[in-house]
Amino acid sequence: MQVLESHGKAPLRVRPWVIAVAVAAIIVIALVVALTGGGGKARPGAHGSARGGTGASGTPLRLVSSTPAPGAVNVASDAAIRVSFSTPVKLGTVKPILVPSVAGTWVRSSASTLTYDLAAPLAPSTKEVVTVPGGGAGLRAIDGRTLRHAASFTFTVASGDPARLQQLLARLNYLPLSFTPSGKPSAPKDAAQVQAGNFAWKWPGLPTELTSQWTQGSVDSITKAAIESFQNQNGLTVDGDAGPAVWTALIQDAATGKVTTTPYVYVLVSKVLPESLTLYDNGTPQYSHILVNTGTQGADTVDGNFAVFEHVRYSEMKGTNPDGSKYDDPNVPYASYFNGGDALHGFIRSSYGSPQSNGCVEMAYVNAALVWPLTPIGTLVTVEGPASPPLPPTTSSTSTTTVPPASTTTTAPPSTTTAPG
Repeated sequence: MQVLESHGKAPLRVRPWVIAVAVAAIIVIALVVALTGGGGKARPGAHGSARGGTGASGTPLRLVSSTPAPGAVNVASDAAIRVSFSTPVKLGTVKPILVPSVAGTWVRSSASTLTYDLAAPLAPSTKEVVTVPGGGAGLRAIDGRTLRHAASFTFTVASGDPARLQQLLARLNYLPLSFTPSGKPSAPKDAAQVQAGNFAWKWPGLPTELTSQWTQGSVDSITKAAIESFQNQNGLTVDGDAGPAVWTALIQDAATGKVTTTPYVYVLVSKVLPESLTLYDNGTPQYSHILVNTGTQGADTVDGNFAVFEHVRYSEMKGTNPDGSKYDDPNVPYASYFNGGDALHGFIRSSYGSPQSNGCVEMAYVNAALVWPLTPIGTLVTVEGPASPPLPPTTSSTSTTTVPPASTTTTAPPSTTTAPG
């Protein structure tokens, strides 16, 4: 115990508990000064905004749920997209991001939930990624909290309905049918959904070889050819598959009224002697019964319905004849390939109208020059008829030598194929 002198008075004795109280008071005063900065107000960061996004509760903002659920599949193209958080959030310049992007607007559907108001459908078969920006520059809660890190989730949109695919292709003039919707116009976000309405053939008197191919609600040969024509005219990969890129372009063209001005052409090849080709242009037989040669026995031209997939001014054709001999014919003119190495093209023969080729559909140059400009990629070709007769004595290919002037100025680099000519 410390003894203090009192200058003539009895010594003053200080009890230990008094010293302890004094020390505690000094510590409290020092803490208050430190926290208030000497001015009695809380400093920025005292409640977490400068401590990595924590708020009054000491916890950061959290993404607690989403619609669709992470990893969801077969999501409807007009499905709502929602993100819900652990506390009320602001809707400022920082918003969730969709990849691929889809037209629409983020809105606050409740204090702690943001909903994407679609202005266009989600493209069928698309894998969509939704990302909520985090960190100091990310989405903020009302109380200033932020996500520690960006949060994201993915979902996959359902495949497109073939019936809707046909409706869109018809509206854009890629089919020999029209589609007339009925009822009230649908919302923009429902553009990928099947609409009520009716299909009808555009022109009377179409051949049954064409009309019999149509199956509503199915990707039949007519629809597949139309897809390829659409892909070709829109600079897309031509594969006849209606993937996300096709749906996106179809919906955009339908919204802007961008219809094709290319005539609808159908080619019918008959192997009934004399073999012939008829070309229908917007329902009218523009060229009827052009004499052609199809494949001889052992190199038959297969019956069926096909879409032109390659369209070149000149093509080198080489391969093996049915008798085992080789051929190599450079610069075969006016080639429209429709089935493997089989093509519509010009070729010099002494006669036309019977099986003489190695699988292709051969025409005189003058006729091939008329047909070729009207048979671009996506043109539907039907081949039908009896089986080819036995191989005639002379079957070797005749080399192309002199090519007459083309009736079109369209040109393309020579193409090489190893399939029969």
